[in-house]
Amino acid sequence: MKTKQLISAVAAGLLLACGQVETPIAEKEATPEESRMPEWIKHANLYEVNIRQYTEEGTINAFREHMPRLADMGVKILWFMPIQPIGVENRKGPLGSYYSIQNYTTVNPEFGTLDDFKALIAEAKALDMYVILDWVANHTSFDHVWAKRHPEWYVQDSLGNILAPNPDWSDVADLNYDNSDMRQAMIDDMLFWVNEVGVDGFRCDVAFEVPTDFWETAIVALENAKPDIFMLAEADHPEHQLLERAFHADYAWDLHHIMNHVAAGEKPVSAFEDYRSRLDSLYGNDIVKMAFTSNHDENSWNGTEFERMGDAHKAYFVLAATWTRTIPLIYSGQEAGLNKRLRFFDKDTISWDTLPYEAFYRDMLHLKTTHPALANGTWGGAFELLGVDDATNVYAYARTKDESTVVVVLNFGAMAIEWAPEAYGILPTDVLYYGDVTQGKLDAGAAVIFTRKA
Repeated sequence: MKTKQLISAVAAGLLLACGQVETPIAEKEATPEESRMPEWIKHANLYEVNIRQYTEEGTINAFREHMPRLADMGVKILWFMPIQPIGVENRKGPLGSYYSIQNYTTVNPEFGTLDDFKALIAEAKALDMYVILDWVANHTSFDHVWAKRHPEWYVQDSLGNILAPNPDWSDVADLNYDNSDMRQAMIDDMLFWVNEVGVDGFRCDVAFEVPTDFWETAIVALENAKPDIFMLAEADHPEHQLLERAFHADYAWDLHHIMNHVAAGEKPVSAFEDYRSRLDSLYGNDIVKMAFTSNHDENSWNGTEFERMGDAHKAYFVLAATWTRTIPLIYSGQEAGLNKRLRFFDKDTISWDTLPYEAFYRDMLHLKTTHPALANGTWGGAFELLGVDDATNVYAYARTKDESTVVVVLNFGAMAIEWAPEAYGILPTDVLYYGDVTQGKLDAGAAVIFTRKA
């Protein structure tokens, strides 16, 4: 790989002005021709769909009414939480967990029918969107169709009782990956959704708990069926080599945790640079890390972005959408200002009465999908650090691709600060894309974005 110096002498001077001197970080480069990713991922983003909670009806067809709105907002990939039937045995709560699957190749009748989902995929194509399905390969429900036919496909105790993966996941049965027949059946069921239904890929639940060599085998079969399939791993485990060997993207869990820690005053803003340094040491730039301020787990178990990030939640999403290597995720209801923890095992409908953040997310997705510097993977632009100040928690950087640049300044601090755009490398000819610079100060929780063409 080639290396490229990312911080110029001018930028180094800006670091001095911001009160901190940094050793420049060299970011590994690759060419788009070397990318493993399907080209349609180049300017993509993700939107997580929680069918049960999305509408009063909680159905596939009711969700379809929102699809034109989401397409207009700039959504490219619809990730559907599991839509298969939910197990009854050892069920948690009245409706159970989406991730306790009773049959991999049918649709939960509470949500609709397989034909309904096929019609949704056809509509997504017409709207220039893609569909990926949550895939739960680590476990099934205890009453999955496999459990009685093939108990040897599960982990058992000495008495032949099928076991849960851990005590907390008492509603699901742990699959035995020492069994080659089970592995093939799993791949066959994934191929059903590709070949018969038309999904564009999978988000793979707790992918790090499944042997990497299974994913290596699965990706060969899946790419043979659909060469441009997209695979997202719920993992942030470089030691498993999931990105190098099977997946195109995984989670930026560490980045998300740093966001929460910075918002809580538990870490300084320079923690983002520490994390970026770790990424550079672990990966080339042909990786994509899914970044987010909320998702189904965070919302239900740890709180909304408003609880965790307060008034700065928009600034943290700007980071997710513009930072190095990131592909941004929006969770169901964020554009509506969803400010409650959705009950995970019960019905808890999202309110769509108002859409106070729709314009914000539209702006961010538009920037992400149209600006060359913010393309995903090897298509994206180099990262240049312009300032990181732990005293004020201000973080500034630029992304540049060929003749186009995006400059981002974020105030994660609790106080407004006086600021001059030129101190962060912003030129008089740069175009203000987002934020307020008219007051001569940067408000607490503010984000400012400029774009530039050489």
